[in-house]
Amino acid sequence: MGPSIIDVWLDYYPMFFRGLLGTLKYAAIAVSLGTVIGSVLALMRVTHSKVLNVISSLYTLVIRGTPLLVQMYIAYFFIPMAIPAMDFLSKEQCVILALVLNSAAYVAEIIRSGINAVDSGQMEAARSLGMTYWHAMSKIIMPQAVKNILPALANEYIAMIKETSLAGTFMLYELMYTRTLLANKFLTWQPLFIIAGMYLLCTTVLSYFVRLFEKRLSVSD
Repeated sequence: MGPSIIDVWLDYYPMFFRGLLGTLKYAAIAVSLGTVIGSVLALMRVTHSKVLNVISSLYTLVIRGTPLLVQMYIAYFFIPMAIPAMDFLSKEQCVILALVLNSAAYVAEIIRSGINAVDSGQMEAARSLGMTYWHAMSKIIMPQAVKNILPALANEYIAMIKETSLAGTFMLYELMYTRTLLANKFLTWQPLFIIAGMYLLCTTVLSYFVRLFEKRLSVSD
């Protein structure tokens, strides 16, 4: 059986905390940059340009329809080889790129749904007053859509925390990677329970704050 879970925690808790910080960092980078790209994709999706609409729709279809792990392998091995101009990217940056592009597809759908939730009459009224499409979008539609978007973005961050566990496959120092390190010390099952507990605690706490945030927004309505 080996040492107990408590013994392993007491001996190696700095390693687990370092992995947790890595997990939170990678998730934050992925969702932050993914929000920027996803915003562009969402605006492409709601525009009247068929070309931009098709490009955005195809991107979200491919990314959401394929496993993140496969996307990571493509970014890790194929992109530096196929695109010499991107050869400067480190292996860590390639994996982060896959996380960002993956998050962008989901964020794009979140933002698009938030925009579509706003009454279409708002846009019609703004256009009738002489506002351009993009002026109306930035001044009228988006401020109203933010209330629908922010809680969903927070949930995307929580989901991405769990998704980053795949980054350990490529030796990025995040929470799941600590299991690989401790396996070299012949600790096999104990780290898994500790890691699962840390993921559960982290996502539960964040989900609680998201619910509080949603209640605050609903009260302000």
